[in-house]
Amino acid sequence: MDIVLVTTIIASLFLVIGAAEPLAARLRLPYSVILAVIGVLIGAGAIFFLRTDLTDALNPVAEAILGLPIRSNVFLYVFLPTLLFQATLGMNLRRMLDDWVPILVLAVVAVVVATLSVGYALSWASTLPLAACLLIGAIVSTTDPSAVVSIFRSISAPRRLARIIEGESLLNDAAAIALFGLFMGFVMLGVPDPSLGDALGRFPMLIVGGAFTGWLGARIAVWIMALFSRHELAQTSISVALPYLVYIGAEQSVGASGVIAVVAAGLTMNLTAPGRLPPQAWTNLRELWDVLAHWAGALIFILAALLIPRLLEEVVIADFLLVGVVIIAAIAARALILFGLLPLLTRLKLSPPVDRPYRVAILWGGLRGAVTLALALAVTESFRVPDGIQRVVGILATGFTLFTLLAQGTTLRWVIGRLGLDRLSAIDEALSRQVVAVALQTVREDVASTTENYELNHDTVRSEAKSFGERLETAVKMAEESADILDRDRITLGLIALAGRERDTILFRVRERTISARMAERVLSDADRMIEGARTQGRSGYQRAARRSTAYGRAFRIAVVLHRRLGLSAPLARMTADRFELLLSQHLILRDLGAFIDGRIRRIHGRRVAELLHELLSRRIEAGETALEGLRLQYPGYAEKLERRFIRRTALRIEEREYTVMREDGLIGAEVYMSLMQDLNARRAAAETRPRLDIALQRVALVRQFPLFADIEGRALKRLGRVLETRYVNVGEIVLRKDAPAKSVFFIASGAVELETAGQTWRLGRGEMFGQMAVLMQKSPRVEVRAIAPTTLLVLGEDRFRRLLGRSKALRKAVQASAEKRGIEPSGLFPVAKERG
Repeated sequence: MDIVLVTTIIASLFLVIGAAEPLAARLRLPYSVILAVIGVLIGAGAIFFLRTDLTDALNPVAEAILGLPIRSNVFLYVFLPTLLFQATLGMNLRRMLDDWVPILVLAVVAVVVATLSVGYALSWASTLPLAACLLIGAIVSTTDPSAVVSIFRSISAPRRLARIIEGESLLNDAAAIALFGLFMGFVMLGVPDPSLGDALGRFPMLIVGGAFTGWLGARIAVWIMALFSRHELAQTSISVALPYLVYIGAEQSVGASGVIAVVAAGLTMNLTAPGRLPPQAWTNLRELWDVLAHWAGALIFILAALLIPRLLEEVVIADFLLVGVVIIAAIAARALILFGLLPLLTRLKLSPPVDRPYRVAILWGGLRGAVTLALALAVTESFRVPDGIQRVVGILATGFTLFTLLAQGTTLRWVIGRLGLDRLSAIDEALSRQVVAVALQTVREDVASTTENYELNHDTVRSEAKSFGERLETAVKMAEESADILDRDRITLGLIALAGRERDTILFRVRERTISARMAERVLSDADRMIEGARTQGRSGYQRAARRSTAYGRAFRIAVVLHRRLGLSAPLARMTADRFELLLSQHLILRDLGAFIDGRIRRIHGRRVAELLHELLSRRIEAGETALEGLRLQYPGYAEKLERRFIRRTALRIEEREYTVMREDGLIGAEVYMSLMQDLNARRAAAETRPRLDIALQRVALVRQFPLFADIEGRALKRLGRVLETRYVNVGEIVLRKDAPAKSVFFIASGAVELETAGQTWRLGRGEMFGQMAVLMQKSPRVEVRAIAPTTLLVLGEDRFRRLLGRSKALRKAVQASAEKRGIEPSGLFPVAKERG
């Protein structure tokens, strides 16, 4: 085939891709539907030109189009890794985890149910062997997110809905292709009725092997990319190689799922690379992958559509009936999951609720696309699959894909409109009216100032001012008409705006490099949760999300258990350092929000809302400072190191800005500028490294600050620091229950606790202890101890406490004072201690 002609055709396809997007926007149709229609028309036109004598001059072009090397391996090994890898890089994984149950149910359970539903329905309605029917079920069970997500974004549909669709589509590709590989093997081996247990039994190995291959490959790639921190093009090149190497390695060497390997590699890089790579390098890398995925997605769709006329050449009337069976079985299986299993999981409190309109949109948005066509093409290409099965698979997969694109895709926007998902809520509508009124007022003031400064024609100014004033009066009137719902909802609107401003501040600080990209992912997720919390549950939702941002999570508690039980301190040290940096970042960000409340929110929502937001912001700042102070007390000196790091990074950013201004003003040349920037980047690389937190050494330093241990010598103090266990307690958590066996004594390193007994309460703070009376008197405690602030406790077992009591006069005096305060005779305590000491 003439290489010039092939190159011309490929270049022309890029022109088609470029024209398809604005055409889709103009026709208000999904982008992928337009690509599919254009591809079908091109393929059908090429066949027509070859079969008619009227257009012999175009035969070379038609032959080149039909002779393009379009094979299933091209789709699966060239285009698919690009699409999967980019999708995982662009995910907000922490927000995705909020809906991980419905995503996994749709991505795995729904795929298996759809495969079985379509397979057994076809087996009942046709003479095909069961293995071939299940193969068809696996092919049509994977959805394509591109069309649906593009519609959601164009109409500002809820972000949660788009997030569920994206997560499902990414993971169900992996599940469907894994099932496809299983049943394809049965068909090629001639097994007509495979054992379902055997098929599903091999499924976990495909998943685990692929996941491990992808994780290992990504860890190695990120490590190498971190070594090349000054060479951005080298980092980008390594990222391009990664998905293809792990895909091929998993498929050819490990015998696992290449799709799972690519997904695991992308997720691992998404989580680890932002903390290891320079922020700008990570941003540029993701932008490059966005472009690559756009081209890959468009090419895979249009090239697959070129094959549709050929796949449908041998269609007969009976095939239409089988296509109908596939459509009904696939939609029924999806409906069963959405309206049966998901509500059941919600009632069992195993899944967050998914509203009914969301479920209807997800049901009708289950479009099939290029992956389904590529898998069908793989079947038609295999010489080991009987010809009759090849024909039916090609026709059924193609027919079902065309139905979803032409029937569901073209009506999806209408369905979303009927469900009301394309309309602003009453709160958002009210907000938009208020914003327009305030914005137009600001514009009028600025325009008046501008016309005065430039001495413009008075008649022109008067004419424009009149029309502008009419628009402003209309906007103000509409804003006043919405005042009846603004009393309670103004607070919600203000909280949404405040969280949005917080998000913008985070992004600005990331660009300024005063917050690391790794920490930015965490605080951005927290800001998104606060926006959604305020939008769905008002003030309580915002406050719940704000408390969650500073609370000790489940992963932290697991790290504590690993440290305490197994001596694995690395996870706890890393999470503690992350918490330090998170709290310090939040401290810096929240300080900037007060001016926004006074400058913008007060103008839109009024003084009362502004004062309430100031109060809520003050509580957040106070809670963050309390948590940060607790860590400062627990790990003296580490917060200072982080603050020094922040100051160094800020200074470097200001220095870089000055060099850039001088370069733009012509004060320095390109050579001097490059030399200065090389030196600055070297210093920045050193400043980016986070100081290491050594938990064991920090605990010894903390123990030294206790007055109770002041008279213990240095070596014994170090031993004490090693045997003391650290326990982190959140606000409201019960530390010691009434009548529970007394086995330990607790020393408060930071925070505060409240003791309650017989209707009386008292509080203890840093440097004090509790639990010692119950241990010494060998009685169950009669008090309940609850944390009233984020608290760090040092815990000492009963035997070690008794031995320590025998050595430390300061500790004995503290115990005596505590006993006398409670009316207990101290002399009855120490003989027991001396006997065991």
